[in-house]
Amino acid sequence: MCGRYTLTLERDDLEDRFGVTVDGSYTPRYNAAPGQKLPVITSDAPEEIRRLEWGLVPSWADDDTGGLINARAETIDEKPSFRAAYEQRRCLVPADGFYEWVETGSDGDESSGDGSGSGSNGGKQPYRVALEDDRPFAMAGLWERWEPNEETTQSGLDAFGGGVEENTADDGPLETFTIITTEPNNLIADLHHRMAVILEPGSEGKWLTADDPKRLLKPYAADEMRAYPVSQAVNNPANNDPALLEPLES
Repeated sequence: MCGRYTLTLERDDLEDRFGVTVDGSYTPRYNAAPGQKLPVITSDAPEEIRRLEWGLVPSWADDDTGGLINARAETIDEKPSFRAAYEQRRCLVPADGFYEWVETGSDGDESSGDGSGSGSNGGKQPYRVALEDDRPFAMAGLWERWEPNEETTQSGLDAFGGGVEENTADDGPLETFTIITTEPNNLIADLHHRMAVILEPGSEGKWLTADDPKRLLKPYAADEMRAYPVSQAVNNPANNDPALLEPLES
């Protein structure tokens, strides 16, 4: 799965890479986490960066809790939570890396889920995965808009301990996104049984506009990627600084 990622580009570089406008509120992310509002490019506004909350809430949901951070590529056109979004609301999630956690067999407190929650997490080692030259890329995603009825209010998502900012009460619509995953390539298979779908640059526009672009959802070439261990400081989503990217000293 993909439970954390990085987007370290400066504003001008982000605009140049994706051909979009980026407002002044943008800041690089060294530990993007579920529950945070993050930069995405949506199918209905491909010329600009928008900030949506990570954790998709279907439009038909009774409330805005339990957002889905990942969607399986194999079933996005079948599952009720994703089917309508796949047909009408696709998005690109700009990034330049993502984190995965590997069991080490050592003792220590472990957080729930895939190990990407807050806490010491002594039994799992985080790895950062990136392209060999650290160039930015787009992960395939879906987005949704959920509107509260008279009996509900927007409470925000606190999945994986990521709801540490921006999630304030609001009676307006909630716009959310999820990252699509697929089978791992040979590099990621040593870290996890799923990986985020990284789109080839020439396929990014097709993902947003094609009638049925499911064929684009495939593992990225392993020989163009690298993975290296990083500090367990990344376990805490409140940590968000360039030091998280540094390889762990042996």
